[in-house]
Amino acid sequence: MPNKSFPILTLSLSLLLGSFLTLAKAEEKLKGQPIQPVITQEQPKTSAVQAAAPTTTVKSEPAPAAAPAPKPAATLEKAPQKGAYTLAIPSDIPGYDTKTTPSDFDPVKYTLGADDIIEITVMRHPEFSGIFPINSEGKVQYKFVGDIDVKGMTKKQVEDKLVKALSNYLVNPEVSVTITEYRSKFVFVLGEVGQPGKYYIKSDTITVRDAVVNSGLPTYSAAMRKCSLITPDKSGKVKNRPVNIYAILYIGDLRKNVEMHPGDVLYVPSTVMAKIIRIISPVATTVGLASSPAEDSSTVKTAAKTLAL
Repeated sequence: MPNKSFPILTLSLSLLLGSFLTLAKAEEKLKGQPIQPVITQEQPKTSAVQAAAPTTTVKSEPAPAAAPAPKPAATLEKAPQKGAYTLAIPSDIPGYDTKTTPSDFDPVKYTLGADDIIEITVMRHPEFSGIFPINSEGKVQYKFVGDIDVKGMTKKQVEDKLVKALSNYLVNPEVSVTITEYRSKFVFVLGEVGQPGKYYIKSDTITVRDAVVNSGLPTYSAAMRKCSLITPDKSGKVKNRPVNIYAILYIGDLRKNVEMHPGDVLYVPSTVMAKIIRIISPVATTVGLASSPAEDSSTVKTAAKTLAL
């Protein structure tokens, strides 16, 4: 039998011989052409501005006046402490003034009243110092001096009054007054809030938003758009103002964020659906207990108690 690998060997030799012939012809063609060396010549370096400028002649004209130097910008300067930096801002920047002007803002000052507790400290004289409650008449029972009326006065006014009173006993007394407990001013937050009750305030007024937040925010059953701010009056002339705490808390309309004064009541009512559910829920629970098979008398007693509630 003829060898099967003979045709394959013949085909491989033919392909190899053809590739050699192709390479020989290409080499003969290259030998006939002269080789031209590539010579690179260094060009003089030009700046980007000179390259972009057009090659045109311009008539000589007098040079314009030099533009004023730009004002220095804010820079960071190394502070004496290690690793610290301070911002240095030039004083000649337009619209910037390095001088500080006193602010006209004056915070609300707390005025003392009944049930407040203050601490009086007289420097170098502990016998005149101590903690004193303010009685229902707005007076402090102070040693060696007697009752001092402080109702409606600020801490500074009380200090000045004590200095005058102690000048009969001490030479140049130095008095400091501190309020330890705020109990004379309070408001009420009632209805559908997290923690309804009486809340003491540390100023002469408090906003509705702060009062609602302090009371634990409205519940899910609160009718937040139908709240009422009630100002009681001994003569019977009660003021009742509508308040929309939904717009205050969740929309941000601070125009409706009215102020509450000591003694005011903020009432947050419940929705109609919440009232209906509260009426139906105990009845439905009682009917369900009564309709279920009673295994003992405890089920009947439970249903009776639920209905009574």
